[in-house]
Amino acid sequence: MNGPANTRARRSRNLAYALAPFLLLSFITLQGCKQKPKEEKAQVQTDPNEVAVTPALAENLKFGTPEITDVNGTLRVAAHVETDAQRIAHVGSPVAGRILKLLIFEGQYVKAGTVLATLHSTALSDTQFALIKATSQQNLAAAAEKRAEQLVDADVIGRAELERRRAELLQATTEAASYRTQLLGLGMTEGQIRQLEISRKLSADYPIVTPKSGTVLKRDITIGQVVQPADQAFTIADLSSVWIVANVPEEDAGTLHKGIRVEVEVPAHPENKITGLLSFVSPIVDPATRTVDVRMDVDNANGMLKPDELASMTFVGHTEKKLTVPNASVVREENQDHVFVQVAPQRFVLREVSLGEEENDRRVVLDGVHQDERIVTEGAFHLNNQRRQNSIKGTQ
Repeated sequence: MNGPANTRARRSRNLAYALAPFLLLSFITLQGCKQKPKEEKAQVQTDPNEVAVTPALAENLKFGTPEITDVNGTLRVAAHVETDAQRIAHVGSPVAGRILKLLIFEGQYVKAGTVLATLHSTALSDTQFALIKATSQQNLAAAAEKRAEQLVDADVIGRAELERRRAELLQATTEAASYRTQLLGLGMTEGQIRQLEISRKLSADYPIVTPKSGTVLKRDITIGQVVQPADQAFTIADLSSVWIVANVPEEDAGTLHKGIRVEVEVPAHPENKITGLLSFVSPIVDPATRTVDVRMDVDNANGMLKPDELASMTFVGHTEKKLTVPNASVVREENQDHVFVQVAPQRFVLREVSLGEEENDRRVVLDGVHQDERIVTEGAFHLNNQRRQNSIKGTQ
């Protein structure tokens, strides 16, 4: 009797031993499944910057998204002082020659008609000689024509001879006129040419004369130098009015126009702030620099501003479209700006943002939040107080 009973007992114990590992594994799995949501829930609730909006709290809040608005910009670009192109003259010599004298140097103020330098030009003397010779031929031809007319009247010569002598006079007159034109092109005046025809005295010395009044900015010649008609000898400019010129990046130049208000600061004269209006905005973009040229005219009667001085130009009336948020949405925490951004239904997180200038009770967004994100636009202060209380209590 005991034998079969013992056998059944042993089989039961062996079966229990065999099933024990599977039962233990199932138990652990069930326990894990029960604990995992709790652990995940605990992890969700550990963010101290996240807060849930209760119905009672929602009564004090308003919601919306960041908006693109027109902002009065303070676009500031590098600039420089430039000579007014209408008041500058590049003076040279119309004849080739060697510089004999320099009478004016850089920085001096000169009046129109002032002789800046003199040179010796063989081309000038050669043309003067040709004119004297042509004038002599013209006089001889005129006398020959007059004599021929008398001989025709006396029936000594035929009319064909008179016509030949008239043709010679026309040729001599035309040649003399050609040389006069050449001398005018070489810089001689009508009075000087008439004096040359009377005195028959050649002069190879040629004066370089300024055509306008102004300050000598640059001298490109020295004594003994041989210059050609294409060479520049002096640069003279009237500095009583100058330009302030700037190159504006094309992405910022879209709203600029002639007449917009401008402020200019020149580091060399920090005590003087220059205000005025844009007088020119280029209609094209420089393909090399991707910028648009702009300028303003500045009165410089006192000579304070000098060409090529550095400056900065600020466009006061410039407007730009920028992403902005209301002042009421901004929370100041640990010396940083924050806004509440929705992360789930009725749940918001306090996110750090970078904000710019303020205008019309709004702040420009530089970084941290996008236009399509939902934020708390009013009452952020109350929501932040709730967040702090939850942090102290350890709840959300």
